[in-house]
Amino acid sequence: MVSSKLPTSRRSIIATMTDLAKEHNAIDLALSVSDLPSPEQLVKLMHKYVSEGYNHYAPMEGIEPLRRVIVDRIKQLHNKEYNPNTEITITAGSTQAMATTISAMIKEGEEVLLFEPVSESYISAIELNGGRPVYVNLKKPDFHIDWDEVKKLMNAKTRMIIINNPQNPTGRVMNEEDINQLKRLTNGTRIVILANEIFEHIVFDDEKHRSMSSVPELAERSIVVSSFGPVYKISGWGIAYVVGPEKLMSEFRKIQQFQGYSVNTPGQFALAEFLEEDNKYEEIADFYQGRRNYFNRLMSESNFEIIPATGTYYEILDYSNISDETDVEFAMRLVKEYGVSVLPLSAFRHEKTKSRMLRICFARNNDVLEEAAKRLCAVPVLDPAR
Repeated sequence: MVSSKLPTSRRSIIATMTDLAKEHNAIDLALSVSDLPSPEQLVKLMHKYVSEGYNHYAPMEGIEPLRRVIVDRIKQLHNKEYNPNTEITITAGSTQAMATTISAMIKEGEEVLLFEPVSESYISAIELNGGRPVYVNLKKPDFHIDWDEVKKLMNAKTRMIIINNPQNPTGRVMNEEDINQLKRLTNGTRIVILANEIFEHIVFDDEKHRSMSSVPELAERSIVVSSFGPVYKISGWGIAYVVGPEKLMSEFRKIQQFQGYSVNTPGQFALAEFLEEDNKYEEIADFYQGRRNYFNRLMSESNFEIIPATGTYYEILDYSNISDETDVEFAMRLVKEYGVSVLPLSAFRHEKTKSRMLRICFARNNDVLEEAAKRLCAVPVLDPAR
């Protein structure tokens, strides 16, 4: 009998809900990508470099022009200077970047603190490397971090804290107090911070994204992951990057050479040229804030409670006023009876406790949001006595 190192792992609920959406011809608000168009000029540049023969292996660390333009932008945004030769690596997407960092840093028996709800891909990577995930529940209703709880869970085995800021699936953005607490708790420890910041440019309501790169005490112990997918709608290109101090990046590259090695060569050249001129990323937050606000207005007459996102293009819907069904049961019924696919929040929890919350993705065209909201507004309270 053949068994993998993850014998209890099953097909992800995201894939299941997407399949159901297709089967029932439903509006898919579960899928974690934008259905909006990529920049025309970037697509033309990709075609140009494919046509000109840039189709062979790229260097393991990524092409120099792309590495340089990224570190220049980080210096401009976060006042942090990374060495383009030794402190940045291009990766085959953010999931690979996270997994490679965990593989490089986590040894048998070491512990990793995770803020839950959390991506199951982090958990799998930790367990595959013999580590132990330790969960910190974000506190309702706004999904804030209880730093006293974090302190209680830290010990000599704690090797890593994974930060997702802005956070998927809740849409929460870390504030100044969070940063100060993280500095205080990690000071004098051997803890590495692995920061997923792929939504760094998608922050709303005059909130500020506080990158680990912008805080010297945290930057020196952080591997920061970011991606071009959310901003430029090119998640299918599979291009992301990690930055960090040379002492950490050298360890990362030892694993990268065997796990990822070469990344989308024509895509790297296209992005390098495109990023030299493009500043449209500065407008992306306003764009998605407009989509969020529009969808929330459409949903104002529904029986759902909306927990507004302050970042990302995800948002939480609470259906406690509608049904006592589990979130999986309720999500399945929404697909089959109302033609809208959403994601049960329990998909982001290691223990599938009863939840009455759903995640939706509002990175959709307005006509799609209008029809989805119309269908969701038609969902009645099942028990009139509630």
